[in-house]
Amino acid sequence: MLLPPLDHKLSPFTGLTREHWCGYADHLLRSAHRYATDDHANIHLPGANSRYGPRSDSLEAFARTFLLASFRIAGDPANTGWIAEWYAAGLDAGTNPANPDRWPTPGELGQAKVEAASLAVGLALTRDVLWDKLPERVQEQLIAWFETVIGEEYPPINWVWFQIVVETFLASVGGRYSDEDIDGGLAIHDSLYRGGGWFADGPERAYDHYVGWAFQVYPQLWALMAPNDPRVAERKKLDGDRLADFLDDAAFLVGANGAPLIQGRSLIYRFAAAAPFWVGELSGHTRLAPGMARRAASGMLHYFARHGAITEDGLLSIGWHGEFAGMKQAYSGAGSPYWAAKGMLGLALPADHAAWTSVEAPLPVEVADTQRLIVAPGWQVDGTRADGVVRIRNHATDHAVVGAVVADSPLYARLGYSTHTFPDLAPESVDNAVALVDSSGRLTHRAGFEHLGSFSEGGFQVGASRFTAHWIEPDPDAGPDHGSGVAGTATPGPSVTVVSVTRGAVELRLVRVSGAGGSAAPLRIGGWPVDAASSMASSVLPVPGFGVALDSSGTFARPGAHPMGSALTIPWVGTSGAAHDGDYAAVVILAGAGGASPDAGVSFVAGEGEGHFEFPDGARLSGDQLARFDA
Repeated sequence: MLLPPLDHKLSPFTGLTREHWCGYADHLLRSAHRYATDDHANIHLPGANSRYGPRSDSLEAFARTFLLASFRIAGDPANTGWIAEWYAAGLDAGTNPANPDRWPTPGELGQAKVEAASLAVGLALTRDVLWDKLPERVQEQLIAWFETVIGEEYPPINWVWFQIVVETFLASVGGRYSDEDIDGGLAIHDSLYRGGGWFADGPERAYDHYVGWAFQVYPQLWALMAPNDPRVAERKKLDGDRLADFLDDAAFLVGANGAPLIQGRSLIYRFAAAAPFWVGELSGHTRLAPGMARRAASGMLHYFARHGAITEDGLLSIGWHGEFAGMKQAYSGAGSPYWAAKGMLGLALPADHAAWTSVEAPLPVEVADTQRLIVAPGWQVDGTRADGVVRIRNHATDHAVVGAVVADSPLYARLGYSTHTFPDLAPESVDNAVALVDSSGRLTHRAGFEHLGSFSEGGFQVGASRFTAHWIEPDPDAGPDHGSGVAGTATPGPSVTVVSVTRGAVELRLVRVSGAGGSAAPLRIGGWPVDAASSMASSVLPVPGFGVALDSSGTFARPGAHPMGSALTIPWVGTSGAAHDGDYAAVVILAGAGGASPDAGVSFVAGEGEGHFEFPDGARLSGDQLARFDA
């Protein structure tokens, strides 16, 4: 792959310009095309198949690379004729009923409903270059193929947008469509809104990158597809304000290393997390400076490119840095990672757009230490300028509903996530946990917890949750993993309340155990998971003089590869014997090079009232300030 020299004048943080983005896009496209059938309809990428089989996976690879191709064509139609010609052939062969290797229709295969949306969006964005030049026979084939979505059932999650955009495209080209389908999908979309620009991906507390690359991106693309639809006009301000609100938060969730927050399912889509920043520029519904939006997006592309996400063969693997089979979910095939194409949406903007011509502006964490409460997912965001690390502490996201008794979902239910650490993918783990351990070594889970609230005061952020700790014997027939914790046979333990008081890299984690009774289970308070060879420091320290003593400690090690390296280690403190009813306190620290000291403890000073805690920088927090969580 040939790229121009980095331009640190225009892009002082990443060096990437539009020419670099075009170079990466063309390299990804040409590399994928090498695995296509002669008629271009199917791209059979090497690697594992999804549960839906090779016919589905080859369509997925075509559709997702076509989405990338459409962005490239829309932003530079004069120089992308080779891309349009290549995909025109595939669109013909894939929808030709006489072709024995044609695509399954959305009416025949559920996954085709997803891929149809990428095809529809791509054709809409390139209509004058591609659709209008297709023979009438091919247009009719495509319309007939798309029309099989009409009246189909779609799960009430982000999938409703796949039906909306396909039927909106059909309306624009004279095909059949259903206003009932479109209106019903919009109603479900609105029912999932939780405020502040945030959506839950379904009825559970499922907050993740789908908020950005689905719930925020599709409404704006839909508006571009149907500017004269009265529904678009009615919703313009509503959807635009929601996007702008979300982007205000999203800017605080990107690390100085360029990584997006490492949390939630479908992380193999990698730099798709850049999509909402680009769609804000495309639609104009953003309060961020164009240079900051590009800084965030280019940071993500640069992060993954330099960490091996693009293989020597020019393909996107299933993984985070390089290939990691453990990140494969039931619906993942070799073509799945190409939804990273969404993160290249900025290529649809012309070269003279301010998003490309503005000098890169720093991210919030590159300007100063940051603190931000994001209400819907219950996240306390703490970024530290010294090491560029963004951390969240989590008290309202678990991909479950209140009272659910399931195993913890590793990518949702932990107490903390960051831009510099990858969660331990085992559901049962001390990774950012407060858990009890039984005589066989099994740990309890917290999914289904009650969110007790959060607040910011005096330079501290505070959040809390309460749960019945429970052991789970997983059900071997629990079904495919779509993000939720695994179901199984539950054994209840004591009630546990956790309060996280955060200030930069330091978290004071307060724990109250109630109803321990005769469980005879020791307590474990776990820290951040770090690669043994990384520069990240993770520590957990007891707070002397407060509550019940934490008289045991250790480091959990998980040998073998993980998505960011090998030999994952997690420090913990706990009790040497059975946990008793009472209060416990630990200091949990994650710091990068040049950041906080991992030995920076918090002291407790007894005194009038509830006493106070003193943080490493001298800041004091009184016990009275935490009394609101005592109920």
